[in-house]
Amino acid sequence: MPQLNFELPAGVRFSDTPLENPPVPRDAATVILLRDTADGLEVFLQRRVAAMAFAAGMTVFPGGGVDKRDADASVRWAGPPASDWAGWFGATEPVGRALVCAAVRETFEESGVLLAGTEDGVVADAARYRSQRRALESRELSLAGFLAEAGLTLRADLLRPWAHWITPPQETRRYDTRFFVAALPEGQHADGETTEAESSGWQRPQDALADAEAGRSMLMPPTWYTLQELSEFGSTAEALAAERTIEAIIPKLVRDGDRVRVVVGDE
Repeated sequence: MPQLNFELPAGVRFSDTPLENPPVPRDAATVILLRDTADGLEVFLQRRVAAMAFAAGMTVFPGGGVDKRDADASVRWAGPPASDWAGWFGATEPVGRALVCAAVRETFEESGVLLAGTEDGVVADAARYRSQRRALESRELSLAGFLAEAGLTLRADLLRPWAHWITPPQETRRYDTRFFVAALPEGQHADGETTEAESSGWQRPQDALADAEAGRSMLMPPTWYTLQELSEFGSTAEALAAERTIEAIIPKLVRDGDRVRVVVGDE
């Protein structure tokens, strides 16, 4: 893995010394949505509102923590089974199922993109489920309940495993996050209609990196690293077809004078 040397964003709480009882990381799922344009591959990004407890003000991919209801085995499912996802991400089968369900749920909540289908294929107009989206976001409705009521099937075959990042043990809020990649389904539109983001939009990976380097946005290390990887692909098809070996990445925090660096790889 190439080295990534990154200054820790302001506002992230951590300890200079290893915590005696570091917090157990919470399982989370992140989805990298891709689309093809005349200018090349683009990725959907959102800038989180400043009031968020984690990654406030950061530019991120859609995603969030796993809800205990995401492990509901009654979900109608198409594509690789939960056991396959468990194997790819180094998890138990229930956790593998919950991660995929969380990925689909969080993507719909935060971007309006629904990775689900009917007998006729993938949903082409997810806007018809606007009220259900709000109910999911408020936790009034579970993903399993929504899909069952709408007669929809979760389309795990639209997702690909991409990466696995774990927050350093020195931080006081930790996540065990699996990254997925998916193409924007034909006919669907990604939006920013979520209370968790102040702005949203599509960018080429290299342009998003340029914004961060110029100080126009802030990226967490996993987002930065992923954008660097994606900048090497010319199309969504190339990214989806990429062979990936998923290994857990735990960055190191190193104090350097008044700064704190996040180091991925060997110094």
